[in-house]
Order: sequence, then structure tokens, then C-alpha cells
Amino acid sequence: MASNRLIVAFDTSNYTTSCSVCTEDGVIIQNIKAPLPVAEGQRGLRQSDALFHHINQLPNVLGQLELNGEGVAVGYSASPREVKGSYMPCFLAGKAVASSFSKAKNVPLFSFSHQNGHIMAALYSAGKMELIDNKFYAFHVSGGTTEVLVVTPDEKKIISSENIGGTLDLNAGQVIDRVGVLMGLKFPCGKEMEALAAAYTDKIDPYKVSVKDIHCNLSGIENIAAKLYSQSSDKNRVAAFVINSIKKTLEKITENLFANYGRLPVIYAGGVMSCSLIKKDLSKYGDFSMPEFSSDNASGCALLTRYCLMKKEGRGLCN
Repeated sequence: MASNRLIVAFDTSNYTTSCSVCTEDGVIIQNIKAPLPVAEGQRGLRQSDALFHHINQLPNVLGQLELNGEGVAVGYSASPREVKGSYMPCFLAGKAVASSFSKAKNVPLFSFSHQNGHIMAALYSAGKMELIDNKFYAFHVSGGTTEVLVVTPDEKKIISSENIGGTLDLNAGQVIDRVGVLMGLKFPCGKEMEALAAAYTDKIDPYKVSVKDIHCNLSGIENIAAKLYSQSSDKNRVAAFVINSIKKTLEKITENLFANYGRLPVIYAGGVMSCSLIKKDLSKYGDFSMPEFSSDNASGCALLTRYCLMKKEGRGLCN
């Protein structure tokens, strides 16, 4: 393939303005990410604010693009998940800039779900791209999602994901952020919480996981953590409890998944899965993305766009 043919993609989630570029042979050469600003003490953004920040940040993100070649296709994340009715206004910003790019360059435009982009980015960074031709499990664990998915090859969208389990109340990232903000940490709180937990050397407070089959409840972790903090004011102790409880929950779900649905390859995706303390124990079950490809990014969308372009040009799926 000609190395100067490049694929561009955009992802405008509720947390990050992202743009990625990959070569025609499937190598990510740019992975630009600009976190959305969140006021101190807040636990997230309203959709109207997120959309405003994306519009404000996209010119700077575009200014970082280095297209030392010919842009031949563009993709974007159009919705949070691959289900009917899945919609968030913040993704309109990515749609607008991708559509404009497509028309200005007269190149094909492709759209995908944010979730499938996460899965694809995880496959890429874990060195497991061959799984797109097979059935496998994916965990998408973040501030907005905690789901267990069955992923299968798809003629049109390359991969198709079906939710079969996950949280019945709070998402894992929500628990981390809520407890972190309670303790005065800056949102999003994942990195600080991990550092605090890693520095804790005493016995971690016990937690009985709330798991039934491959579904879980996580709100109990927040409630217990809030009580622990009010009693002890020990940030390290509380952070270690939260991270360990989420890890134990995901471990139990994975074990139930294998026991009840059969063993398949597993890929762990999403921002929460960038935590090294979680990866340490769960890596025996499956593969993890590198941290820079775990948090919100457009790289998976760029790779999906690349495959769709290849199919459109009649060249099949070659890795």
C-alpha cells in the first residue's frame, strides 16, 4: 500500500476532544487528545457544556494535525453505543468537523459508535487485531459505561457488539470520580485515585461484591467509601478500597462469564481499565490496552474507518 495515504477520525465524547490519524497499513501515527475542562468540585459536564467545549477546542486539535500525505477517508463517533436510540449531543461536534473534512477533501465518510472505537483501540494497542475476524468478549469500563459485550465480525461495520451484562446502577468510573471529588481530588479522578491506592500498604478494608451472573451493583462501593472517609479522612485507605472493590467485582464477573457462557478471548477497554492495579490481577483472564489507548481517543475510529475504506475499494480485510 502507498504509505502517503492517511485516514483521519474524530471522537467528541463527554470527556475528551480527540483526533487520530492512521496510515493505510494500519499504524496510528497521531493520537491527539484534549480533555474537556471541568470546574473544581464538579463531577462531570452537562451535554450543552460538553458540546460548547468541543466546538471551542476543535480548532486547536485540528491545528495539531500533521497530514504529511493524502487524506483518503474520514471517520467519526456518532453515538455512545451500537444500539437503537443511543444518542448524546456532544458527538454532533465530531460529526460536523468530519463531515466538513469529507466534503472539503471529497473523501468517503464513515461513522461508528464510541464504544466500538474503544474496543478497536484496545485490540490495536494489545496486539490483538486478528480478533476482528472472530467472536470474543469485551469489557468496556469507564465513567459512562460498565458493560460486558459479545463482539462478532460485521460485514458493514467491521465489528458488532452486543451488551450481555454489566452494571445495574453506577458505572465504575462514576464511583471513582464521586469518591475522588468527595476527597477533594480533581475530576476525572482516576490517576490520582490509582496513585493514592498504590501508596497504601496496610490491609485493605473488605468488600463483599454484589454480582449476580454477569451483572453487578456498584453503588455500595461508593456508600462504604464515603463512610470510611468520614470516619478516617484517610485518602489512601479509601482509594485502595475503591480500586480493590472494583477489581474484585470485575474479576467475579469474568469468572462467571467463562463458567456460564464459555471461554473466549477477552479484551478489557475503557478508561478505568488503564489502572495498573486492576490490570495486575485481571490480565490472567484477557488482554489490556495501553493507557493512552484506554481513555477516550479517536484511534479505534480511525482503524475502523481504514477497514471500511478497504472494503469499499474492494480490497478485503488484511491486517
